[in-house]
Amino acid sequence: MWLSLAFLSAALLGFYDFFKKISLNHNAVIPVLFLNTFFSSLFFVPLVIISYISPEWMKETVLYIRPIEWRSQFFLLLKAIIVLSSWLFTYFAMKHLPITITGPIRATQPILVLLGALVIFGERLNFHQWIGVSIAIFSFYLLSISGKKEGIHFKNNKWILYTVMATITGAMSGLYDKYLLKSFDPMTVQVWYTFYQFAIMGIILLVLWVPQRQQSTPFEWRWSILFISLFLCLADFVYFYALSNQDSLISVVSMVRRSGVVVSFVCGAIFLHEKNIKTKALDMILVLLGMFFLYLGTK
Repeated sequence: MWLSLAFLSAALLGFYDFFKKISLNHNAVIPVLFLNTFFSSLFFVPLVIISYISPEWMKETVLYIRPIEWRSQFFLLLKAIIVLSSWLFTYFAMKHLPITITGPIRATQPILVLLGALVIFGERLNFHQWIGVSIAIFSFYLLSISGKKEGIHFKNNKWILYTVMATITGAMSGLYDKYLLKSFDPMTVQVWYTFYQFAIMGIILLVLWVPQRQQSTPFEWRWSILFISLFLCLADFVYFYALSNQDSLISVVSMVRRSGVVVSFVCGAIFLHEKNIKTKALDMILVLLGMFFLYLGTK
């Protein structure tokens, strides 16, 4: 069951990446990210109100938001800070790079999660899983060659560095999720860290973007921004419930979830007409092959 939820989360995450890309094209990054956190928070406000007014009824559903102690809020605030760091790196990188480059690089994030799971949670890789990791690393090297054909050199391109930093902080977030869900239920984690993200992004918007908005890329409202929040909330909802299963492995869930890159890759090829699709498709196949071996390792 948890593996099926991980695949569903992956598909939703692919659409999230696609709408994020078209929202960021020639648009100001910080306002887009702020609105993302605003709409995501807005989706959860009715659930918070109903959980407070009618807790007996809501407790029978998976949407119930439990009250938590104030001293526990620190852990959820830390989650928001880690995720926002990853998002800021991701959004700026995605604005300046093709989605068919950023997507596959982010797809290597589960490799870091696997390594972290080995050290922190004592998870052990079997033969098939080691093959999967090796293939994914090799596909990353091939992707760097594909990027050079578009004038994107991995060594001296700061947006590639941003993508790498987004991948590292994203891996940290995944490992931290496994830790959090030992103490909190999925809805509590998702709702509270979303609220904290909105508050932090509000400060960033007022302090960093508003004073410099005349000298930076202008902001343009697009309806795709709303879909960023919608697909992200759905993807995270399914993901947290997959991860809360006692039998789930963060290493496998993280890898499967990144297979959503297939959706964003196809959308980028069809709707955004990005370049060198055939070459990148080979790299994508290798990424998926690596994930397949990781899946075999769980059988």
